Amino acid sequence: MMLALDTSSMVAFFAGEEGADRIAVREALQIGAAVLPPVVVTELLSNPMIRAEVLSAVASVPELEITEGYWRRAGELRARILRLGFKARLADTLIAQSCLDHDVALITRDQDFRHFARHAGLRLQ
Repeated sequence: MMLALDTSSMVAFFAGEEGADRIAVREALQIGAAVLPPVVVTELLSNPMIRAEVLSAVASVPELEITEGYWRRAGELRARILRLGFKARLADTLIAQSCLDHDVALITRDQDFRHFARHAGLRLQ
């Protein structure tokens, strides 16, 4: 079973913050079940002050592939969530769509993903 890691939980993990997501990240990394949505890779590597251990982790964790029709499905997903009156940031939508395409649960501490879980079937860990 693969588990996708969100930027918020990866940052918390490397900052040593407390939380169930931090434990889930550690366990996913230890057992080799962790995967990264491409947008998470971009977000993590965008930090100009990235620490070596984060860089090493990003390099060692497999990325989810972007599948045919991804961009169209992501646009439709975002429109659906926005139509319902909920927040749907572009990066969050792209992360959610990657997870949905691969039927992978997302480890996150970002509460904005709850709308994708409730209305699009995203599984949260």
